[in-house]
Amino acid sequence: MRQSSLQRKTTPRSGPAALVVVAVVALLWLGAPTRRGWGQDDLSSAVMGPVALENVLVGVIDRCEESVVAIARVRVQRPGEGFAREFRPDPFGRRRISTAAANPTDPDFIPNQFATGVVVDRRGLILTAAHVLADDSEYYITTHDRKVYTAEVKAADPRSDLAVLSVKADDLIPIALGDGGHVRKGQIVIALGNPYAIARDGEASASWGLVANVARKAPPVLDEFEPTGRSTLHHFGTLIQTDAKLNLGTSGGPLLNLQGKMVGLTTSTAAMVGYETAAGFAMPVDTTFRRVLDTLKEGREVEYGFLGIQPANLTIKERLAGLRGMRIRRVVPGTPADQYDLMEDDLVTAVDGVPIFDADDLMLQVGRMPVEAVPRISFIRDDRPREIEVPLAKYPHRSRPIVTSRRPPWRGMRIDYSTALFNADGGVLGGSRTFDGGVLVTEVKPGTPAWEAGLRRGMMIGQIGSTKIGSPGDFRTAVSGKAGTLQVHLVDEEDGSAVRAVGPEA
Repeated sequence: MRQSSLQRKTTPRSGPAALVVVAVVALLWLGAPTRRGWGQDDLSSAVMGPVALENVLVGVIDRCEESVVAIARVRVQRPGEGFAREFRPDPFGRRRISTAAANPTDPDFIPNQFATGVVVDRRGLILTAAHVLADDSEYYITTHDRKVYTAEVKAADPRSDLAVLSVKADDLIPIALGDGGHVRKGQIVIALGNPYAIARDGEASASWGLVANVARKAPPVLDEFEPTGRSTLHHFGTLIQTDAKLNLGTSGGPLLNLQGKMVGLTTSTAAMVGYETAAGFAMPVDTTFRRVLDTLKEGREVEYGFLGIQPANLTIKERLAGLRGMRIRRVVPGTPADQYDLMEDDLVTAVDGVPIFDADDLMLQVGRMPVEAVPRISFIRDDRPREIEVPLAKYPHRSRPIVTSRRPPWRGMRIDYSTALFNADGGVLGGSRTFDGGVLVTEVKPGTPAWEAGLRRGMMIGQIGSTKIGSPGDFRTAVSGKAGTLQVHLVDEEDGSAVRAVGPEA
């Protein structure tokens, strides 16, 4: 997209991998006359390595570019609004002023906001980065054969920064997914994208380089929804770092290995034209990525695990003393950590056997798990090592995900995990209460049986009839097939419990 905080791209310098190959070939040619016994056959053999690599690169690009699309984002014009003068980058990165009305079907149209997408289902599903989306916008997709489609957002997940768009097509060519969770430094990778909207003709641009590092952390980006600036899992150390050249607009494109499989989806920090930095990043195609992708393709919300603690890094003195792990600074009342007796000042050392070195490690290991996962927490209390298994609740979103496939409401009411929402003070709704299970009422439509029974957003339900409720799954099981009036028991910190009689729908 355009050069703003929505477009999180950087532009590395020319890839050193390419320079290495050129240098090796040059040295072979320059040194050949001085080497005794070197002939033309030897020179030809020496050059065969780079030529073979070149053939591999050309083959991978040729095979995969049919799965890459250009995305144009066009702001919907409101009645009475005039077109403002805008600075737009042309295909070579230069800026020009445009007052023309947006017409994405015009071959000469250069969008002000642009990105890349990857086909993940032949029936018209396109994967891209969630940060390229915006309110009041329309999306246009251009495929490799120059077909232009209007696109709708099927689902988007702010925590993984992934989104799936949908177009009316049934003959697209999906990308092959690889294993991005086990890439290694030094691997050669290829990036395909839409830099400066140059791929608006359907021809993706290519760059290549090395995997420079793995498990990198995205730099914080402060905004009104996330004061810490770390709104995604990638801020805690998931990203593949590459020196492949990634200009503005390649966000949402594939990072490919030499087998032609996508091992990452390119993304990075905010950049302005002329101020790009020498590091490109990609979200790895790992277990979490695949789980998120499968959920978004169905149009559903992605749910993440939540333990309910505020972590803190060790002090310098503790580290010098040889301690490893992170301290629990605070336990949120009513959360799994509270219910399973984790305590302030406990030293957490591992999650499912994975060593924890700092607070970010814990946030990543727990945060990437699905809701209701049961990790094994290793910790030290009073100098004694201990282990417990804790079923996770739901990580609360500060910004709501985009979904198109939701479960139908029950008698006008929707419920969720008790930790699903933040209140106005930044805490978890219901989080100040100590209770044994329960679900949170998140929506109630006026005039429905649930509304008439007095149920409201923010209330906690702990029991249906004589059945205790610990999760949304328990709730759905308890009400399934029940046609008459049901007794809904509320959890209330002052009155203990209250009962609401919810009648059937008319």
